[in-house]
Amino acid sequence: MDETRDTDLARLMEQAGVSGVEELHGHLPAGVLLGRPLDLEGPVDELSLRRRFTASPSRVCFAGGGIYHHHIPAVVDAVASRQEFLTAYTPYQPEISQGTLQAAFEFQSMMASLAGMEVSNASMYDGATALAEAALMALRTGGITRMAVARSVNPAYRKVLCTYLRAMPGVKVEEIPYDAATGRLDAQAARDLAGKDAALFVQQPNYFGVIEDMTEVGAAASGAGFFGVVVAEAVSLGILPAPGGTGCDVVVGEAQSLGNPPSAGGPLLGFFCARKKHVRNMPGRIVGLTRDRLGRRAFCLTLATREQHIRREKATSNICTNQAHLALRAAVFLSALGPEGLRAVALQCASGARALRDALSSTPHRCVFSSPFFHEFAVRMDEATHARLMEAGIVAGIPLGTDYPELEGCTLLCVTEMNTMEDIACLTSHL
Repeated sequence: MDETRDTDLARLMEQAGVSGVEELHGHLPAGVLLGRPLDLEGPVDELSLRRRFTASPSRVCFAGGGIYHHHIPAVVDAVASRQEFLTAYTPYQPEISQGTLQAAFEFQSMMASLAGMEVSNASMYDGATALAEAALMALRTGGITRMAVARSVNPAYRKVLCTYLRAMPGVKVEEIPYDAATGRLDAQAARDLAGKDAALFVQQPNYFGVIEDMTEVGAAASGAGFFGVVVAEAVSLGILPAPGGTGCDVVVGEAQSLGNPPSAGGPLLGFFCARKKHVRNMPGRIVGLTRDRLGRRAFCLTLATREQHIRREKATSNICTNQAHLALRAAVFLSALGPEGLRAVALQCASGARALRDALSSTPHRCVFSSPFFHEFAVRMDEATHARLMEAGIVAGIPLGTDYPELEGCTLLCVTEMNTMEDIACLTSHL
């Protein structure tokens, strides 16, 4: 570190045309100079520095369930708030929208790489509509009449899917159960429901935070006519194997975690990645890279099969816009962190969740499922305890009984890198 600093300082002095720092200070009286290095502690990371100068939040939060609170580096807001990005809307004249198109292209490239797929579109409304659009794409491939969806897929996503398919009486939605002990997909039930007339969708990690055995899931889905993986927590892609390695047809999900705040539950950012063979059945737009007549790099709308592009009845989707600004933020976020940085964030989340699990081990609030998890896990916590914690200013996760009656008295807890050991101590001290 010192060597790098000395090299950078030498370059600065060279550009300034002086021999050293002493020459810069030569015009100042000796009495006003400190004469020694400043008594400062070592480098502090951005998140720690923010915590030092920011007032503590009014509540300690352990809620997730599809929308997550992650640290957003200052560079994301700095870049995304520039007027050329903030005011740009949609490239109806792509030849003069090179900056907007490049941002979308970078987002597509990163998401396709993380998902382990060949192509990505320029973004969707949110993870729920991305799943619904994937189901419609499965129907367009031909021969699909059944949607077999894991019960462990986010309940909100499943509701949106059912809403989309409600006007299609010939399509049946079937539910794949989960194992009550492990929380994982019931692989045998998936095999039984899989067929050439079925599109099968699973979530990884699933809604309970459980990490599915994707080798087993992929084998169970091999008999299906179409196979999709849903990712509700994009940060998990930094540590888990790319879903595309299972041989699935599509990977869809929610990318709000990548540089976008949870706000009051939105706006959100859906992503949609697929195999190249399905590219003409994908919704939304795809930005491509080409060369102009002078050989210079140029971006263009490679595919735009939306109704707004005069496709009418031939359109693959009636989606009216994408989340271009949120996708830009995600691209800046991923660029700032890089692969190792994203992995480090994911490891912090996983480590923090295990610290909370260990802290709860001496209480009646034990894990519901035995399988490994990422950064969310279900614990046994009745409504009275949950309400008492809320009164104490602690958002102790999401009660599961509303969407899963069989899990009445259970709560879904989530830990991200934003939760500290003090937060965990605060929760356990009120139990």
